Amino acid sequence: MAKILATEIRVGHLLEWEKKLWKVLKCYHVHVGGRGGAYMQVEMKNIEQGTKVNQRFRTDEKVDKAYVESREMDYLYNDGENYIFMDNTTFEQISVPADSLEGQTGYLIPNTVVQINFHNERLIGMQLPQAVILEVIEADPSIKGSTVTTSFKPAVLETGIQVQVPPFIEKGEKIKVNTDTGEYMERA
Repeated sequence: MAKILATEIRVGHLLEWEKKLWKVLKCYHVHVGGRGGAYMQVEMKNIEQGTKVNQRFRTDEKVDKAYVESREMDYLYNDGENYIFMDNTTFEQISVPADSLEGQTGYLIPNTVVQINFHNERLIGMQLPQAVILEVIEADPSIKGSTVTTSFKPAVLETGIQVQVPPFIEKGEKIKVNTDTGEYMERA
C-alpha cells in the first residue's frame, strides 16, 4: 500500500481510509483565501457497504492508496445494461455493469483507452483519461459580439452529458472536457 498526498487523489482511485476501502467519485481542490488553508474535498463510496461520504483532506496530508491492479483496456460498446471493454494485452473482453461506473459513462466513446481497476481480482472501477474530446450535438446559437463575455451556455455532447461552454461554441464542434470536474477546457 502506498501513501500519496491528498493533492494526488483522482476520480477512480481506491483509498484505504479508516480501515475500509473507498472509491473516489469526485474530488475538488479548494483554496480558501485569508486564514483558511487549501484542502481537497473528496466524495468517496465504500466498496463493501455502498455508503457515500464527503471528506476533507489537508493538501499536505498523506492518505493510503490501496494496491490496485490496473489493466489498460479499450471501451468497445454499450449493450444496453453493460459496458464492454477489451484488455489490450490478452484481447479478453469483460462486461462491466453501468452502476459500477457511476458518473463516468458520459465520457466514454468507442475506442477510448481507460484503466480498469481490480482489487484482489475483483473489478472495482475505472479510471478515465484526464480529458476527453467530445462533439457538441446541441447548443444555443452564438450571439454576434458575445465572445468577450465570461458567461457560459449549456451544450449537450455526443454521449448525452451536458457541459457549460463559452458562447462561441456551436453545434458540430469538438471540445476537450475535463473528466474529473466535467468542465469545458478548450476547443479540440
